[in-house]
Amino acid sequence: MAKGAAMASTETVMTRNDTRYEVKPTAPVAERNARVRDLTPAQRRAVVFAQQQVVKARAAKKAKEERQASLNKMWMEEDGMEAGRQRASSTKETQAVSPHRVSLREALGHVLRELRTGDHKTLREVSEKAGVSLGYLSEVERGQKEASSELLSSIADALGLGVPQTLRMVADYLESTQE
Repeated sequence: MAKGAAMASTETVMTRNDTRYEVKPTAPVAERNARVRDLTPAQRRAVVFAQQQVVKARAAKKAKEERQASLNKMWMEEDGMEAGRQRASSTKETQAVSPHRVSLREALGHVLRELRTGDHKTLREVSEKAGVSLGYLSEVERGQKEASSELLSSIADALGLGVPQTLRMVADYLESTQE
């Protein structure tokens, strides 16, 4: 038998609850059978169990990827709706009688939140990656707390940016609010 033909065959394994799993061998059938013959019944059950766990893990990973894809699709649709809301709210803001001056602290918080939500990251993910408490990061994003240079550096790193890029974005945001 050719080596390629031996690699293409699959084996069906039955479990106690009559679930069928297709197991694709990684070695030629003759080599695999020789190795299986040397196993005790308990070892064979352990191999079958391990193969089942691999199949379940792959199925769980596939389900997780599908859920993530559907969430990404939903976020993309929401981003489209959010852009329309932002345009509408920005025209209302320009029509306001007394313009509100945005502080540097508020601008930094606004930019950090936009970056985080634009990447679809949670406060928890960014706070853990940056080594900052979740509550403190939330207060920085809301413009209630000043961020030190070290804190800003770690948050920017967690968001995949450098401090100079982040500060440029803050400056751009401040310029847009001053006009």
